[in-house]
Amino acid sequence: MGFLELMEVASMPVIQVLLISALGALMATQYFDNLLSADTRKALNKIVFLVFTPSLVFASFAKSVSLEDMISWWFMPVNVGLTFLIGGILGWILVKLLKPNLKVEGLIIAACSSGNMGNLPIVIIPAICDEKGGPFGARDVCHSNALSYASFSMALGGVFIWTYTFQVIRSRSKKFKALEAAEILKLPNRDLDANEATHLLKDKVSENTVEVPPLTCVGDTENQIVRIVDQDQTIVSNKGTESFWHKMVEVVSQLVAELMSPPVMATFLGFLFGAVRWLRSIIVGDNAPLHVIQDTLQLLGEGTIPCITLLLGGNLSQGLKSSSVNPLTLISIIIARLFVLPVIGFFIVREAAKLGLLPVDPLFQYVLVMQYAMPPAMNISTMAQLFDVGNEECSVILLWTYGAAAIALTSWSTFLLWALS
Repeated sequence: MGFLELMEVASMPVIQVLLISALGALMATQYFDNLLSADTRKALNKIVFLVFTPSLVFASFAKSVSLEDMISWWFMPVNVGLTFLIGGILGWILVKLLKPNLKVEGLIIAACSSGNMGNLPIVIIPAICDEKGGPFGARDVCHSNALSYASFSMALGGVFIWTYTFQVIRSRSKKFKALEAAEILKLPNRDLDANEATHLLKDKVSENTVEVPPLTCVGDTENQIVRIVDQDQTIVSNKGTESFWHKMVEVVSQLVAELMSPPVMATFLGFLFGAVRWLRSIIVGDNAPLHVIQDTLQLLGEGTIPCITLLLGGNLSQGLKSSSVNPLTLISIIIARLFVLPVIGFFIVREAAKLGLLPVDPLFQYVLVMQYAMPPAMNISTMAQLFDVGNEECSVILLWTYGAAAIALTSWSTFLLWALS
């Protein structure tokens, strides 16, 4: 295939995402009577999370994944882990170079490290197989494999996002709130004199049996802020081993909760039914006694992609209402996440293929590289809302990175189709 034909094949799925996302953004405005209001998006997101996505994942895995496939896919968890590790390093470098507001630090690292491993791959990758002249073989086989790869990617991405990314945003948010509280010491006295303000602050902190040292002079402000942050850490450290185990239990419980989420459970069950032949024969195939279950799940799963894409547009529309992020920060995140990271990922996957670590299927290699090229995960917005830090900034970052991803994903997809064909 020529370059223009490859570009056409690569661009069609991205254009479809843009068109449906634009419709979702319009549905979230007053021109459509707020059909996708914040409450509606939350309700629809729950339906997608609890019903549509698990149905799609289970139906795909049970039908197309075998035990041999699972063994041959061992490199995908490693690859997803590398995307988070390398992206986190790039984000940390940006934070050191740009020195942004602490409220944005966690968002920068999260945006660079945490890619959209679920929603977009499920939309874009199977759509590649639907285009005529694709390099990945017969349409039906390609589409089935693409759904399986994308579903596995979604399950893996969810585990990493709700462990690594969750901790990044939570730690930065705690530090920001500690510094924000310290800023009270620098505010000019308006309704209260200095002694009264200091007294109130001491009373508030005394609940944790820690005293805030008085602010002696303006030149000592930075040291005072550092001391307050240290005190915030001391409040926790005073609890000793109990606090450590409390953190460990919290992290483990969050990981278990993610492993017990409907999409991940559907992935495990799909693996089980796909790997165990007699279980698979019960629901898969025209002669299966319970094939109506598989047919029903496939029907429900068909609602996943349009709903996900509409929600994507509705959520991104919030970023149009704010301009609270430095343009240099946005440009840096876009370059790191959508261009530098995929270049690194391409060489990693190529070397792994040369060493014989990957299946022969070129579609598998395509999925591995595209995992590096995906824009930031939408769950970052959920975490920002959870900790009430950087909500507007997160919406702006997601809006501009997803806008740039329309070009980046088309470019990378075209290049990979050429390199793998």
